[in-house]
Amino acid sequence: GIKMNKLQSKQDYLERILMLCEKQDLVRAIDIANSMNYSKPSVSIALKKLKNDGYITVDSQNGNISLTPQGKEIALSIFERHKIVSSALIMLGVSEETAIEDACKIEHDISDETFEKLKEFLMKRN
Repeated sequence: GIKMNKLQSKQDYLERILMLCEKQDLVRAIDIANSMNYSKPSVSIALKKLKNDGYITVDSQNGNISLTPQGKEIALSIFERHKIVSSALIMLGVSEETAIEDACKIEHDISDETFEKLKEFLMKRN
């Protein structure tokens, strides 16, 4: 695969943790590894970094991963971008599967200006 830039991979991890937290009570490193198709060692390294940077907390008892307020803020903004971009693509006639896949690529690189316009456009349509 392409070497992800640091920021992008941080955003992806936080977004994924957010999504897993919404679906299940306990989120562990293995859940993240499985859902992202990453190896457990690379997930462990990334999580250690996120923890040191203050984006997540890890329960020493059960390994449960939680977002800190700072981590949640980033996760929510990326998640919103993801939803807006994929909705816009679906509206253009792109299949849902492709739209979701492309949204993953676009959500990190899209400018704030373009994102805001997409959002405005979708709000008008709904």
